[in-house]
Amino acid sequence: MLRAVTNLRVKLTFPEHLIKQPLMGRLVREFDVLPNIRRANIEDEVGWIVCELAGEPGSVEQALAWLADAGVQVDRLGDVVES
Repeated sequence: MLRAVTNLRVKLTFPEHLIKQPLMGRLVREFDVLPNIRRANIEDEVGWIVCELAGEPGSVEQALAWLADAGVQVDRLGDVVES
C-alpha cells in the first residue's frame, strides 16, 4: 500500500535560546519527518534554516505545530512535490 508523502518547503527561524537545542533531531525521531536542509545560517543571537520536510502530511503538520509551540518561527515557502 502506498502512503501519501508530502515535501513542504519552509523557513525555520530559531531564537537565541533555541539555537543549541537538537530540535531537528527530535523532528526526525518523534514525527518521522525527514528534513532536507537547503540553506542555513546560524549566529550567536538567531539562526535560520530553509529546508524541505518530507513525510506523511499529518506528520509534517504535527511537526510544524510542535516547532511553533517550541518557539520556532515557521514560514511556509510552498509545496515542492506531493504524491
